[in-house]
Amino acid sequence: MAHYHYLLNIPSSSSLSVSLTSPNLSPPLRTLLPKTLSCHFPTSSHKTSNSTNWVTKFHSKPFHLALSGALSLGLLFGGIGLAEAAKLGVNKPELLPKDFTTVIDVAGFLSDGQEKRLAEEIAALETDTGFKLRVLAQNYPDTPGLAIKDFWQVDDRTVVFVADPTFGNILNFNVGASVDLDIPRSFWSRLAGKYGNIFYWKEKGEDASIEAAVMAISNCLREPVGPSNCSEVK
Repeated sequence: MAHYHYLLNIPSSSSLSVSLTSPNLSPPLRTLLPKTLSCHFPTSSHKTSNSTNWVTKFHSKPFHLALSGALSLGLLFGGIGLAEAAKLGVNKPELLPKDFTTVIDVAGFLSDGQEKRLAEEIAALETDTGFKLRVLAQNYPDTPGLAIKDFWQVDDRTVVFVADPTFGNILNFNVGASVDLDIPRSFWSRLAGKYGNIFYWKEKGEDASIEAAVMAISNCLREPVGPSNCSEVK
């Protein structure tokens, strides 16, 4: 029997959509497609808008508690009570760097040079578009978790990209509501399918997946909004 799973987004003063991708590891390789779980939970200041916030449900195998750690940004409610689920949230501010940075690598996937290049690309993207991209590389449960929300001042114009290979697909995204208005919903699943699947990062390395994803997101966010924007994962 198929199960639905729901991810609770990072709470903030504005609404966010959380998207988690995971690979279907069944052979043959050519049939591999990511499955996406998304759910929006309103906050106290949320204004209902079906066009602004989207919920996409896909059938998937019951990963139960394990999936709650893939992002470490929220809780997975898969057959457990809310009280039990509330204990699963990871919040370790001691793992955050002392100085502000848009790239946090607690897993050691990136070299210093790679971190610098990604930070420069992210800074240029924010200057040019106003969108904020933030990157967290982790291996659950070694993660600052919810502490990144305040550290990065996550808002509707923020994309939080969590690179965590723990459950197969290394690419996970928390997409702000304003970003969701401009970016096709299919972009994130296609991005995860291309650069996040286990075959790609096992062959190329976690760092290659992270760098490719950042550049693809940057290219997408720079495209003029229209019916064909972000139609290709570059």
